Amino acid sequence: MPTSTASQQLFMYSTVVSDVGTVRSNNQDSAFAGEHLIAICDGMGGHAGGDTASTIAIRSLAHIEQDNVDGDVQVVSHMMATSVMAAHDAIVGKAKRERRLAGMGTTVTSVALVAGCWVLTHIGDSRAYLLHDGHLVRMTSDHSYVQHLIDTGRISEAEARNHPQRNVVMRVLGDFDIDSRPDIAIRKAHPGDRWLLCSDGLCGVLEDSTLEEVLSTCADQEECAQRLVSMALRAGSTDNVTAVIADATLALDADAFDLPHQTPLVGGAASASLETIADIVNEPVASAPPLREGKQSPAARAAALRSGKDPNEEPKQPEQRVAQPSSVREDNGDRVNTDTGEIPIVQKRNGRISADPNDPEVAKAIRNEHIEERKTKRSRKFRNRIITILIIILVLLGVAGVGVGTYRWSQTKYYIGDNNGKVAIFQGVPTSIFGAKLSHAVTDTNMKTSDLPPSWREQLDQGISFDTYGEAKSHTRLIKKQLNDAKRKQEAKQQEKAAAEQKAKDEAAKKAADQAAQTNKSGGDKS
Repeated sequence: MPTSTASQQLFMYSTVVSDVGTVRSNNQDSAFAGEHLIAICDGMGGHAGGDTASTIAIRSLAHIEQDNVDGDVQVVSHMMATSVMAAHDAIVGKAKRERRLAGMGTTVTSVALVAGCWVLTHIGDSRAYLLHDGHLVRMTSDHSYVQHLIDTGRISEAEARNHPQRNVVMRVLGDFDIDSRPDIAIRKAHPGDRWLLCSDGLCGVLEDSTLEEVLSTCADQEECAQRLVSMALRAGSTDNVTAVIADATLALDADAFDLPHQTPLVGGAASASLETIADIVNEPVASAPPLREGKQSPAARAAALRSGKDPNEEPKQPEQRVAQPSSVREDNGDRVNTDTGEIPIVQKRNGRISADPNDPEVAKAIRNEHIEERKTKRSRKFRNRIITILIIILVLLGVAGVGVGTYRWSQTKYYIGDNNGKVAIFQGVPTSIFGAKLSHAVTDTNMKTSDLPPSWREQLDQGISFDTYGEAKSHTRLIKKQLNDAKRKQEAKQQEKAAAEQKAKDEAAKKAADQAAQTNKSGGDKS
């Protein structure tokens, strides 16, 4: 007899593989793969910021793994939106407290399975793909500048891949004055649905047709994720590469004892704080499996040679580990236990053992313990006071060092911005520390910002950053070329319009002359 629809329940299996890639020094992607929630966050903001921002976002979302079991789709969708906004506030707050993290941010793309529905949350340019009935559908739209150009018909998809501003994200979580509200979508879930969440290090180099083929033909989840990440690295990806795979499976008997279960996996930067995430979801979590192969591409060998490493040497992969929630860690003795306050056991002179607090020898032992405790506390307070003073001194020195280091680092960067109404190249970064600007104009151009189209002015307001002066100079030439092309087109239109007007005048004058000649001829015939 077929099982009724009411007794059928969808479950989700998921996995994640994340790799630092062949160029970057650290992994700024973070990912979560559970039974009820999957998420990918691609951090940005330099070595010290991107990993922090993506980790904060994963921590903010992780509670949904346990909190969505009540099955209210609208409640969970609201919960996901508020969790993303909470992550934004936390990132902004941390960036304000630690100026070295200024400008950090992260994308967020997450999917929750709730009561037979998919709830999708998205902001940034990471992507979510859904394989349904053998067809791959891209479920998110990039919040990027090039996607805006594509949507408005200014460039094609092919041109977008090599566009100089392809990495400019227009909506993202973080220390930016831009819209941080995520897109929310709800879709009916079906058995056999397969999700791919990935950072742009993967979808930026692999075609959608390639993704569809691998997702359709590789049934094993981990093998599928391993293959996609390896293919992206061999294709020349220069970014961190992360792939989250999730499958919907049908449990015919929701009351069975052997329901599908998996330990949530945490990948990328967030895997450094497994214990914190285990406490959030209140269950064991494990680090994601490492990439097994795929780094022996020409790009990987070149990167190894540049860093002075042996290109033939296999990189040492981190081992997977499992973290338990704090309650289990306490039971296992992984946490330091406080004093239990037990009465000391004393062996008397006659050999008898006593723990009676009224016994003088036991009472004396208790007093001695209290004296030792007070001595230990006084010593600890003095030691803590000295440590605190030293820490304050070190923090002050560190703050000063960070300030000097930040300024020196900023002077190695360049950006194009607005300087009193003109396009200019600045040395430094478009921010300030304690009111002191970290940039100054080094080259002005003759281009007025008012002559540029709105899209370029928006970019200049934020500052278009480059690693070298040459790159910035080259980009100003690109802007000037596009501006001149636009002016030439405008002048050509004006010349065509003037020519048309002159032609119309000439034709009108000729017509008037013809009419006058005809009139004179008619008058002569009559006479």
